Amino acid sequence: MPATKLLAGVNVLVTRPKHQANNLTNKIHAMGGKPVLFPVLEITDVTDKQSLLTLIEHLEQFDLAIFVSPNAVNKAMPLIIAKRSLPANLKIAVVGKGSADALQDFGVKDVIMPTGRYDSEALLTQSELQQMQGKRVVIFRGNDGRKLLGDSLIERGAVLEYAQCYHRGKPDIDAPEILATWSHSQLKAVTMTSSEGLLNLFSMVGTSGQQLLKDNLLFTAHERIANLARELGIVNVITTKAGDAGLLQGLIDHFQTVKNHRDSS
Repeated sequence: MPATKLLAGVNVLVTRPKHQANNLTNKIHAMGGKPVLFPVLEITDVTDKQSLLTLIEHLEQFDLAIFVSPNAVNKAMPLIIAKRSLPANLKIAVVGKGSADALQDFGVKDVIMPTGRYDSEALLTQSELQQMQGKRVVIFRGNDGRKLLGDSLIERGAVLEYAQCYHRGKPDIDAPEILATWSHSQLKAVTMTSSEGLLNLFSMVGTSGQQLLKDNLLFTAHERIANLARELGIVNVITTKAGDAGLLQGLIDHFQTVKNHRDSS
C-alpha cells in the first residue's frame, strides 16, 4: 500500500468545530481515509463586547496575557489590533502550539508555551508563571472555561481578570445520518479534542448512539479527555501525541498495526 494511503478504508468521525476541522479532515483524506465531519462544538462571538473592549483599552495595566485556545486568539486579536498595539511590557502565554501558531499569524512570535504536553497543567509548570505575587494577569477564553489555570495563578498571588471573547455551545444538528453510518459499522474511529465536546456528543447522539460510541475507538491527545471517556463507558480509548499531527499519527499507527496483524494471521 502506498505510504500516502495508510488509512485506506478507515472512516473517521472528526468532531472539531466546523471552522477548525479542515486541517485534520484534509490529512485523513490524503492518507486514504474518509473523514466524517460532525462538529460537537459551535464557536460564536460574544453578544456584548463592551467589557472586552474596555479591557483591551487598558492592556498596558497587565503584566501577562494568556490565550487558552486558537479561538481565543482569533476572536480577541482582531479586536486588539483594531484598537491598539500590544504593550511592549506585556508577556504573552498560550496553553498549546495551536494558539502559538494562531498568534504568529498576527505577528506575535515571542510567547511562553509548554513543551511536550499542551494543557493548563503544563503551562503552570513554566518558570515565568511561578513568581506571580502582585502580577496582573488577563486570561482570554470562552464562556465557562476551566478554572484550574486562573485559580492556580491567584493562589500564587496574581491579580486575575477573565476576558470572555467567544462563546462555546452545542450545535443544533441532527444525528440520524451519523447513527446510520455507525450502526452499519462504517465508522472505525472517533477523534475528540474537548471534554465539553465529548459530553455534547453523548447528548447529541442519544441513548442508541451512546452505546455505539462506547463500542467505538476514541482517539484523543489529552489524558483528561481520555479519563472522561472511560468514565462515560468508552472502553477503547487511545491517547495520542498533541495536535492534529498527533491524532493523525495515532490513527495511522493503530490501523497499520491492525492491518499487519490481519495480514500475518
